[in-house]
Amino acid sequence: MQIAVGDRFFEPLLSKETIASRVFALAAQLRADYEGKTPVFVGVLSGSFLFLADLIKSVNMPCEIQFVKVSSYSGDHSSGQITESLAFSEELKGRHVIVVEDIVDSGHTLQYLLQKLNPLAPASVAICSLLLKPNALQYTFPELRYVGFELANDFVVGYGLDYNGLGRNLPEIYKVVAN
Repeated sequence: MQIAVGDRFFEPLLSKETIASRVFALAAQLRADYEGKTPVFVGVLSGSFLFLADLIKSVNMPCEIQFVKVSSYSGDHSSGQITESLAFSEELKGRHVIVVEDIVDSGHTLQYLLQKLNPLAPASVAICSLLLKPNALQYTFPELRYVGFELANDFVVGYGLDYNGLGRNLPEIYKVVAN
């Protein structure tokens, strides 16, 4: 069943049950990999907030949470220009940092974040992204160790992802219907 978000139409891609199952599996992997440590999860706002909340509830281990806010999207595509409105905390030296993203497509935002994060001297950096568009990726990220789903180059909304600010509250993920 198609839905309208703003002036575009979208069709179902990932159900809330499918998403929940994968988030639980990612949390189990993180729990095993960071056993005995207290990682800092850094959510990239605004898109990662639902994913991060569900991930943290399932990870069930000592951890801290911080947020950064950067964006490169304009409408339904990446502009390539990064806007930062909330930076990393200076208190990451010697910490195990897990950057939580909603989606990695071109990689411009992630490249920017890593350039800002690495001078803060964390003990380790890993990236956990709910979605990855491997065919759109323009960088290599050895830190990208946790990926929920790989997608084609379709534009998606729901579960934190938006189209012009709309659709973040949808519990499923939908892909745009071709015009």
